[in-house]
Amino acid sequence: MATVSRVLNRSGPVSEGMMRRVRKAASDLGYHRIERTLPPGRRRPVIGVLIPSITNPVFAASLSGIQNRMRVSGHGVLIAQSDYDPAREADAVDYLLTEKPTGLILTVCDPLKSQSTLPAFLPPTVLLNNLPTSRFPAAVTTDNRLAGHEITMHLIEHGHRQILFVSGRFESSDRARLRYEGYCDAMAASSLPVLNALQIPFVTGYDELDLGQAMRTHRPTAIIASNDLLALGVISALRREGLNVPDDVSVTGFDGIAIGRLVHPPLTTIEMADASMGATAASLLLDIAENSATPRHLRIGHKLNAGGTVRRINQAS
Repeated sequence: MATVSRVLNRSGPVSEGMMRRVRKAASDLGYHRIERTLPPGRRRPVIGVLIPSITNPVFAASLSGIQNRMRVSGHGVLIAQSDYDPAREADAVDYLLTEKPTGLILTVCDPLKSQSTLPAFLPPTVLLNNLPTSRFPAAVTTDNRLAGHEITMHLIEHGHRQILFVSGRFESSDRARLRYEGYCDAMAASSLPVLNALQIPFVTGYDELDLGQAMRTHRPTAIIASNDLLALGVISALRREGLNVPDDVSVTGFDGIAIGRLVHPPLTTIEMADASMGATAASLLLDIAENSATPRHLRIGHKLNAGGTVRRINQAS
């Protein structure tokens, strides 16, 4: 009884194997724990979701997928954001835990670092957009390193040789770092110069982006931005330098957000299945929490959308 209580109330240490056995028994028996300390009006279970930014269309799409899936299962969704700040993640998760969620879906800055800084006792947890770790083996991701390689090869195949990578800070996003590593792979394999990434803050850097020094130093014919919002910021910064996209400089991004298709010319980007990834993470979490399924890593595909922001240049250029 004490072990069952620790598992269902998340009140103490229990081995992973015993935790799965208890949850499976509860599921087989149709047992549902009654929360006697819930605030008035709370009538359904909830899950907690941590994202870096609620205003980023990528995470908004993921949240939509999560909420739609949880609505079917009768769960509510609590949301916290870290503002791309690793130091805020633990406090945000603590806030979610006060509502005794069935489980958590987390997008963290760096999962290898976060697994040692988050609270010791957590309900079933699924990482979204982060690669799995020893502590968090359940994850839903896309292959960001491969995506970075593909978009770089797309530019190389269009004749570009001097390619700059502009990114949010790597300590704030392992996704950006993996995309840069894919860029490095492609450039090195093609015997082309690998430039250090120009890193800026995710939250405040886009509107203030100044590419003047980078353009004078590296003279790139193409720029890869680590996400579509930043790619739009890059295009604006190039225009302030008197440069045209794609006639003077080609620009690409990642994510495939709707606004990138509405600008002229449409943005060349790697499209991610953000809503589908959110729904998949929600289904995986419920399977683990309610059916004692084994945590697993699910990878969702991506595709290249060739817009109008990349031009072909002569090899001699």
